[in-house]
Amino acid sequence: MTDIDAYSHAAARAEKLSRELDAAFRNRADLYRLMLDELTAELGAEKAEELLVRAIEKRGREVAAVAFTDFGQNDARRIGEAFLAVSPDDGRMYPTEVARTDASIAFKVKRCPLKDAWVGAGVGDEKLATLCRIAGAFDRGLFEATGIRFENVTWTPGHGSSCCHILLANRNDAP
Repeated sequence: MTDIDAYSHAAARAEKLSRELDAAFRNRADLYRLMLDELTAELGAEKAEELLVRAIEKRGREVAAVAFTDFGQNDARRIGEAFLAVSPDDGRMYPTEVARTDASIAFKVKRCPLKDAWVGAGVGDEKLATLCRIAGAFDRGLFEATGIRFENVTWTPGHGSSCCHILLANRNDAP
C-alpha cells in the first residue's frame, strides 16, 4: 500500500466513523424522545421529565467522577478546556463559540445533534424545549459534580437556531 493509498484509506475510515458517531447521537436522541413519550403516557409529563432528568444528571455525575478527578471547584476554565478537548469529532458535532476569562469559560453551542434529530423527527417547540432541558441535565450533573459554578440556558422557543448556553465559573468568584 502506497502512502497515498494509506492516507485515502484513513480519510475514508475517519469519514465513516464520523457518520457512525452522528448516527449514534441521533439514536440517543430517539431514545430520549421515546422514553419521554412512554413515561409521559404512564406517569404524566411532570413526573416523566423529573425521572429522566434525575437519571441523565446521575450519568453526568458518573462521567465527571472519571473525567474530572484532577480538578477542583476553582478550576472552571481548565475543566471547560478539558471538556472542549474531548468534544466529539474534534468539536464538529457540537460547534461552539467560546468566551474565556481567567476564572471562567462560556460556551454558546451553535449546533446539537440531539436537537437536530428531534427537529428532524417533527417534534414541536414545547416538546423540543422539554427534551433540551432533559438533555441539559447531563451537563448539570457533569459540571456541578466538580464543585464549580454552572449555569445553563437550554433552548426554548424564541431562543433562535442555536442550542444551549453554558457558563462555568470558579466557585470562589462572585457571580
